[in-house]
Amino acid sequence: MSWSRQGDRDEGRRGYHHGNLREALIRAALELIAQKGPAGFTFADAARWAGVSPAAPYRHFRDRDALLADVARRGFELFEAALAHAWNEGRPEPYRAFENVGRAYLAFARNEPAHYSAMFEAGIALDADSGLREAANRAFEVLRRASETLAALVPPEKRPPAMMMSLHIWAMSHGIASLFARGDAGRRTLPMQPEELLEAGVLVYLRGLGLIAAPQPAGE
Repeated sequence: MSWSRQGDRDEGRRGYHHGNLREALIRAALELIAQKGPAGFTFADAARWAGVSPAAPYRHFRDRDALLADVARRGFELFEAALAHAWNEGRPEPYRAFENVGRAYLAFARNEPAHYSAMFEAGIALDADSGLREAANRAFEVLRRASETLAALVPPEKRPPAMMMSLHIWAMSHGIASLFARGDAGRRTLPMQPEELLEAGVLVYLRGLGLIAAPQPAGE
């Protein structure tokens, strides 16, 4: 999804003229993040994009950080839905579903770069918005449940802590997404698909935990 099309800008302004100033400001923030990054615009810039006076945004947001927090919260809600859909309660089988979660993570960074940037790069405290921390936790919970399901496939004495496992996978997914899979100018080049890199990294990690058996040499 692109937030830099003229049609999106026009729609944001039309939304305000129909009385929906809050949504117009959200769209303004997404557009400005896409153009300048989360630190590259002011509250007045968002008002100008929406076609209102500099004082108008204060009807809905305390300041620029409050606007960014709302954008981040909405991003995490979309993120949770994407990850939950990919996990699909472990169907068709847990390993395949786990791979699907990783692919959904990268796809979100690619398709929603402005939301992704607001979520992870704006420096907004999770408590800056009444629902931001809850939305972020719900998104992470999908990954934790997936890790817990995989860990449960091995005997208890060999079972890794699901929280540790989910944090490791999150860090790996986030690193690859931020460096190689994002949908903006910050993406680095890679001699393979980001999904292939993530799949290989997760495979090595799961083998190291004993969750996937290492392939046997030919002839054994």
